[in-house]
Amino acid sequence: MRRINLSLCCLLLTGTSHASGLYLYEIATEDIGLAGAGQAARAQDASTLMTNPAGMTRLPDRMITGGLQALYGDTPYTLDNDAALRGNSPGNTIGWFPGASLFYHQRLNDRWSAGIGLYGNYGLGLDFGNWAGDRLIKKSTLVGMTLSPAIAWKINDRLSWGLGLGINYGFLSLTRNVDGQDEKTTDHDWALNFRTGLLMQVTEATRVGLTYTSKTEYHFNINGEARFPQLDNVSYTLPIAAQVNTPAQLMLSAVHDLNQQWSLLADLGWQDWSAYGANQTTVSGQPLTRENKLHDTWHTAFGVQFRPNDQWRFNTGIAYDSSFYKNQDDTSMTMPSGATWRYGIGAQYQLTASNNIGAAFEYLNMESSSVASPLVKGSYQDPNIYFFSINYSYQF
Repeated sequence: MRRINLSLCCLLLTGTSHASGLYLYEIATEDIGLAGAGQAARAQDASTLMTNPAGMTRLPDRMITGGLQALYGDTPYTLDNDAALRGNSPGNTIGWFPGASLFYHQRLNDRWSAGIGLYGNYGLGLDFGNWAGDRLIKKSTLVGMTLSPAIAWKINDRLSWGLGLGINYGFLSLTRNVDGQDEKTTDHDWALNFRTGLLMQVTEATRVGLTYTSKTEYHFNINGEARFPQLDNVSYTLPIAAQVNTPAQLMLSAVHDLNQQWSLLADLGWQDWSAYGANQTTVSGQPLTRENKLHDTWHTAFGVQFRPNDQWRFNTGIAYDSSFYKNQDDTSMTMPSGATWRYGIGAQYQLTASNNIGAAFEYLNMESSSVASPLVKGSYQDPNIYFFSINYSYQF
């Protein structure tokens, strides 16, 4: 029975780690309306500090950009009839989740610029509610917030380089039903990573950006007691330690101005999810060997920007990300994910010469996925996420 209990513990933690698997491009900026297209080359506001710090050399002397965001996840999970846990399915596991970001840029001289940003683009909160397995897991949250100082150097009139440090705070929370009461266990950790990028003005009408973001390593320790339904209510104390790696990322973007009104934007990106799937998990001091279900992913995006006059800027875009799962029929219950399509639309309005405001919407559709684990065998059918955001920029 101990072997079964340990594998259940491993399921809980690795599943919760996957709950952080949404590495979001959406951080309440104008990029949402473009589905992220051209993100490493656009450099139209202070949020370029995150997408490509080299872009700060294109900004005015001082600039603030901030935004608010809400996402709604429609991700119902349904247990199969032959799952070991029999009873209520979790239903929708995400619902509403808030977000915000704030960036400041300042030009130091003709060659150097600096800035600082605060944002969260990694993580998710899941609520399974009162379902058949709430004694295993009821809620899970793993989120990361990043404070990022950055610098940029204008090497010459065509080429700029930037570097940003990520000071990352990670928070992990698990809630279970223990004897009819919710038992919550939490832990947190600090971790460092970096982002570096180049921005090149290839022609008067075309610029290209390339950024690399290193992985982030969080280390969590949680304790608590899990109860196992259908197994004579066996309990097990959970001293679990885990290393959670957020994936490294490489992004190549381009922006081409057809004329004063129309611009085309594009992306090609890669994320090192195979390293994420190799996270280390330890239960009661013993390392657990588990199969790596993840592989690297590819990202591509295309967007259009239209400026009918000096006051308005309209955005739309479409993006595709391959699935980080090797097999969509063998995924994690706590990470509804697969091949993903994003569709964005948004608008910016120039209130005065020094400030503008914008709003954007994005629809994200994920490939259906199934869980093979006999205990919680089931599936997510056609999960979706909706992003709503507003942003504001002021230059002075």
